[in-house]
Amino acid sequence: MTTSSPTALALDGATIDGGLYTDVTDFARHTHWLNGTAEAYSSVGMGVFVVLLLAAWWGARRRGNSVMAAVLATPFAVVIAYVVNSGIKDVFQEPRPCRALPHDFLIEACPPVDDYAFPSNHTTVAFAFAVALLIVSRWLGSVALLAAVAMGASRVYVGAHYPHDVAVGAFVGSVVSLLVVLLAFRFCTPLVQRLRGGALRPLLAAQPS
Repeated sequence: MTTSSPTALALDGATIDGGLYTDVTDFARHTHWLNGTAEAYSSVGMGVFVVLLLAAWWGARRRGNSVMAAVLATPFAVVIAYVVNSGIKDVFQEPRPCRALPHDFLIEACPPVDDYAFPSNHTTVAFAFAVALLIVSRWLGSVALLAAVAMGASRVYVGAHYPHDVAVGAFVGSVVSLLVVLLAFRFCTPLVQRLRGGALRPLLAAQPS
C-alpha cells in the first residue's frame, strides 16, 4: 500500500479557491455555445504562440543582434519554464479539481491521478512565450499576452485547473522567461553577431534588396 507524502497532503486546492472554480465551471455549464471553442483553444491554442514567434523571427532579421538573440532564446525560455513548473508540480502534487470536486461541470476529461494540477503547464508555457515576445516586439507581445490570458482562463473554464493553478503558472512562466531572455541579451548578442556573418546569415539577417 502506498501513502501520500506530507507535502502532497498539504496542498488541497479546493480549500484555496474551490468556490471560484465552481463558479467558473457553473458558468461553463450554462454557456454550451462556448464549450467547443474553449476546449479546442485549451488543447491546441499553443499553435498561436508558435505563429507569433515565427513572425517575431521574421521581423528580427531586419533588426539588431540583441533582438535576434531574444527571439532565439525564446524556445529555450519556454522549455526551461516548463521544466521548472513540472518540478513544482512534483513537489506539491495537488490533485486535479475533477477529483476533489467530482460533481462540478467538466468539459475536458479528467486526467490520470499522477497528472497534478498546481501550477498549470499550459499557462506557464503561454506566459513564457508572451513575456519573451513582449521584449522583442510590443505589438506581437501584446497579442501574445492576450492569448496567454485566454489560455489561462480556458484552463479553468474546461475544468482542468483551479484559478490559483493558473495564477502561479503565469508567474512562473513570466519570471523564468524574463530571466532567460535578459541573459540572452547580455551573453548571446555577440554570438548572434558572429553567426550573422557566417553560413546562417540567410536565417538570421534579411538579404538586402
